[in-house]
Amino acid sequence: MTYVTTLLATTHEKAKFTCGKVMLDNYIQKQAKQDIKAKISICFVLSDDDKEIKGYYTLSNGSIPRSQLPESIIKQLPKYKDLPVTLLGRLAIDKKFQHQKLGSLILLDALKRSFDISATSVASMAVIVDPIDQEAIDFYTKFGFILLPDSGRMFLPMGTIELLFR
Repeated sequence: MTYVTTLLATTHEKAKFTCGKVMLDNYIQKQAKQDIKAKISICFVLSDDDKEIKGYYTLSNGSIPRSQLPESIIKQLPKYKDLPVTLLGRLAIDKKFQHQKLGSLILLDALKRSFDISATSVASMAVIVDPIDQEAIDFYTKFGFILLPDSGRMFLPMGTIELLFR
């Protein structure tokens, strides 16, 4: 079966999506289209028939204070107060499709998309996530994301992401 990530569209059945996390369900069902319209974020969905949403993620621009990064990263960067990042704001898989590695698949899609944009259109030195619970922290840790203890955020440098796609 072929899965393709596409932009969220009116044909997608948002109301049927349920991943088991109320905040993520409510977002795709009630908020995502408003955020897209307001240019707050872009929402990509994983679907094989343009209707049923198997999973989704959002991307937007952001920045992170230099002071929140580990010293090993800081010493490699210019002395700007804030640094540009890509925010992977939400990532969720519908309950019917969990435990099929689709979370990994769409995370890699998000990372590739973020890397491509940072190399050609809008600079970004890392991808940042705000994990909602320990399960999310464990998931992102498997992909090399580093926890930033003072903020609760996690980040993956663009240089590391580049190595995934060489």
